[in-house]
This record gives sequence, C-alpha cells and structure tokens, in this order.
Amino acid sequence: MIGAGLSGATAARVLAERGFAITVTERESHPGGHCHSYRDAETGIMVHAHGPHILHSDSSEVWAFLQRFAQLRPYRHTVRAVTGGRTYPLPIMLATLRQFFGRDFTPDEAQAHLAAMARQYPRPPANFEEQGRALLGDALYEGFFDGYTRKQWGVEPCLLPASTMRRIPVRFSDDLSYYHHSNVAIPEQGYTAMIATMLDHPAISVRYGAMAEPALAAAFRHTIYTGPIDAWFGHRWGRLSYRTLDFEVLRGTGTFQDVAQVNYCDLSVPWTRITEYKHFTPWERQDATLYVRETSRACGAADIPYYPLRLAVDDSLAHRYLAAAHASSGISFVGRLATYRYLDMDVAVAEALMAARGIAEALNGGAAPPASIDDPGATSAKVQSGRR
Repeated sequence: MIGAGLSGATAARVLAERGFAITVTERESHPGGHCHSYRDAETGIMVHAHGPHILHSDSSEVWAFLQRFAQLRPYRHTVRAVTGGRTYPLPIMLATLRQFFGRDFTPDEAQAHLAAMARQYPRPPANFEEQGRALLGDALYEGFFDGYTRKQWGVEPCLLPASTMRRIPVRFSDDLSYYHHSNVAIPEQGYTAMIATMLDHPAISVRYGAMAEPALAAAFRHTIYTGPIDAWFGHRWGRLSYRTLDFEVLRGTGTFQDVAQVNYCDLSVPWTRITEYKHFTPWERQDATLYVRETSRACGAADIPYYPLRLAVDDSLAHRYLAAAHASSGISFVGRLATYRYLDMDVAVAEALMAARGIAEALNGGAAPPASIDDPGATSAKVQSGRR
C-alpha cells in the first residue's frame, strides 16, 4: 500500500481484516495524507494542515465504517462570502438574494427574479461562465463566482466546463447549513488520529519516511497506489496540471470571524478564503484563536498537488496515464490523486471499500485484481469550484 491517507488506510484495513498482510509506505512522518490534522502548540487548537475538511455523507455504510475508528461529533458547517465589501450567506440562498437585491422576496418571487435575470444563449451554455450567467444572471455571477473562480483556478472561467457550475446549489430557503446530508461531523480527536486507528491492526505494518518505488512492488503479491498517477509513471508524457495552496497561519485572542469559513470573492483580495479552526471543535473551549488565509496557485514540481485542473489538454494527458494504469498488472490505482479526480472524503472511502473488496475477491480466487480506476476513455474527473 503506497500512501497512508484516507483511501490507503481504508483499503489497508479492509484487506487486513480479510486475512492479508499489508505493508504501508508513507513518505511523510505521519498518516493522514491531505486530511492530516494536528494540535497547534501555541493555541492548542486542532488544525487541518491542508485546508478545512468536513465529513458529510448520506451513505450509511461509509458512516458505519468511519465510526469504528473515531468519535464523530455532529457539526454544522456555515459559510459566508465577502463580495463588494459586504458579507453574505453561502451558498446562494433566500437570505443572500434578499440582502443582495435589497428586496423581501418570498421563495416564489426569488425564483421568478432569478429567472428574469438569467442570460439567454442560443444554445446550451458551453462553459462555466456561460452556465453561471444563464443560471444566476450577470450581477450574481460576477459578484460571487467570477473573481473567486479566477483566483482558485488561475484561468479564464470560460475555459472551465459548464458542468462545474451546474453542481453549485441555489436554495430558496434560509437553512444556513452548507451541507444537506444525513451525516455531517468532525472526528473528535482529528483526522490523523482516526486514520492512525484504521492502520492499528496486527496485519498492517507502516513504514514512514519511505518513498514510493515502483521496483519495490515486485516483492509483493499486489500493490495499491494512492499517489499522483503521473508520478508513478515517471511523468513520461509530462506532468498533469494541479492547483496547489499556500496557507498563511495567524494567531490571536478571542474570535476572528463568526463562522469557520469565509470566502473572498473579489479578485482584488489575494486569498480565496479564511478558515478559523476553533469553530470546527465547538465542544472545546478556546480563549485563543488560529485562522488561516488560503491562496491558490499553479502547482510546481516541488509543491503539494491539491486540485486537478482538468482543462482539455489535461484530459488528453490524463487519458494516456489512465490507459497505462488500466493496462498495468499487479497494481491498483485508488483515490483522488491516483485517478486524477476531485473526491469528497465519503466518496473516497466508498471507492476504497469497493476497491479493496474487489482486490480481495480476485486474489482469493486466483484472478488478477482490477485496476480500480474509471474507464480510461471516460472524463468523469471533477473540477470543483465550491470545494469540499
């Protein structure tokens, strides 16, 4: 198992419980991957090292699996957006529309107003910008999405697919909860502790500070790889495009903002959002505070890859790597980096559960395990503007 993040740990646990001996190699000195969390030494606040992560899912199977390894504390995620010097609820909802337009809409009136503002095109919207203007009209699109999207992805919104915008919700109610799932929670002791508990099994050994070496795979019956797919193949056809993130950590006393996350939509503000981490653990009392300004930029060779860009050129290159993975034997590619997709955590767990079961059944039956990736001809990878 290459990688001790959420996907790798999930698959390792399933296989260990089915009688396989698992060796996990992890380049970092700790488990967790992009979900890594830690206690800040100065404030005692639990910090998500790679940006905010909230578990949200309607899958009873995924939730039952995760509850085995952590106390999942119910959590209500609330987000604000700052645009034009004013702060609004996000996602766009009835309260947002009333405040933005200065009118006391009923739900029906708000829907009618949005429909009247929507820009009409002679054909279906062809990209993110057209879809945004067709859904929201010019004023809302420009206020909430144009600048934020340019900062987050570093490209013109017209280069992003229309499907991205179609996934962004608009609500004609005043429910301030960001996620509408049956289960929304935060692990009480953080994500790293939860994942470490997954890996705490007699049949699992973990080697920290170990790099992924393709030659090492020959010594094992099967390999599961969860790192960047182009890195496994030595970037032989070039590097896939990602966005990386920079985090500016700030500390103080009291409370900086009234919710965990505030997005900054104006292009003139360099950061995309500010996250105040004490809000993620409302069961703890903290007199100090820690908040993080997050900015996005192109991912270089030495940077941590976070979000696949998935422009047309990336889809073509991804097709080559996915086809090579599909044709490989003795290895399965599992997780967001290994399949060049954005995956919410519950989806990553669900896919890892399914992949591990398929691998176990194949090995026990004397067959070749599946590559555990999408069909290489499909373009199902997601570019997420809303994120997490």
